[in-house]
Amino acid sequence: MRVKLCLSLMAALLLAGCSSTNTLSGAGQQVRIVDEQPGAACQLLGSAEGSQGNWLSGASSDYDSVTSATNDLRNKAAAMGGNVIYGVAGQGRSLLSEFVPLDSNVTGQVYRCPN
Repeated sequence: MRVKLCLSLMAALLLAGCSSTNTLSGAGQQVRIVDEQPGAACQLLGSAEGSQGNWLSGASSDYDSVTSATNDLRNKAAAMGGNVIYGVAGQGRSLLSEFVPLDSNVTGQVYRCPN
C-alpha cells in the first residue's frame, strides 16, 4: 500500500512540473515588439514578464522556449491594455542550462500607443 502511495505521489509531482507552451491569444497578436522607445504620444503602463517552464514543457528547442515566453509576454501586455512592448530582454544561456531545462523568461516595458 505504501509503495502505491509513494508512486502516486511521485507521478503527481512529475505531472505538476509539466507545462505546455504558451500560445498567442487574439489580443496578444495585436501587440507589437519595437526596437525604438515609443514617443510621447504613448503611455507607459508598466513592465511585464513572460515565462515558459521548461521542465517537460514540450518546448523542443531554445527557440521554441523563448518564443513561448515571448507569447506569454505579449498576452500579458494585451491584458494590461498595451499594444507595444519596448526593451525586450531575456535571460542568457548558462553552463547549467546546457544540462538542466531552466525556465525561459523575457521582460519588457508595456505601452499603449495610438494607432
